Amino acid sequence: MKRLHLFEFEDQRWLPDFLRNYMTDFLQFISNKAKIYKPIVPIIEKGLILSGTNKIIDLGSGGGGGIVWLNQELIKNTKDLKIVLTDLYPNLSAFKHTQSQADNFEYMEEPVDARNVPSELRGLRTQFLSFHHFKPNDAKQILQNAINSGNSIAIFESQERSFASIFAMLLSPLSVLLTTPFIKPFKLGRLLFTYIIPIVPILVLWDGIVSSLRTYSVKEMKELVNSLKDSKTYNWEINKVKNGVNVILYLLGTKKK
Repeated sequence: MKRLHLFEFEDQRWLPDFLRNYMTDFLQFISNKAKIYKPIVPIIEKGLILSGTNKIIDLGSGGGGGIVWLNQELIKNTKDLKIVLTDLYPNLSAFKHTQSQADNFEYMEEPVDARNVPSELRGLRTQFLSFHHFKPNDAKQILQNAINSGNSIAIFESQERSFASIFAMLLSPLSVLLTTPFIKPFKLGRLLFTYIIPIVPILVLWDGIVSSLRTYSVKEMKELVNSLKDSKTYNWEINKVKNGVNVILYLLGTKKK
């Protein structure tokens, strides 16, 4: 299936922040409750060890994704772990709620562009369910910026470009309807735009399908890496793992010693 970089509502500047936040809050809730990132814990631990760091710089954090559950697993072996949440459109209410879950979370209030990360943010860069938002040239900028700054990078996508993944996305409106009352922080607007005016389920459905169609395959991620300047100064691991029926595509790039 050919990659199609179609329109996603979440990418649009005109989309009201509160609607974008409701969408990313849902993704965070599902990611944490379903523990979808369980198979990648060893990959992140490997990235931290090879990078010689105890800090994760999370790019495109949205509502925090599955980082709360991941943090609980990672601190078992990395006691002094620090995680910094960043986004081009910071969901500050979600960041603050995530920070309240554990004292090793920090967040940036100002926008952070994954293609040009501030030099003071050093650590293992991560992206969860956000790499597909970038067209090939922008995706290469993200990887090139990591190389140029000497930082490691780990990218994870919890869907792939397949009919099975698209079919799963068709069930997302039902998930939104069932989980919304349990999403924190509680907001009346979330209920209004889910049940009375069902905008959020529609947006999640469309963006979920498009996300699958946008996702880079293992082969395409390898091609992106091979086109980078000084890519041979890094070790690259690009593959996929399974969590039940769910497939997680990943890329781990660490600087050679």
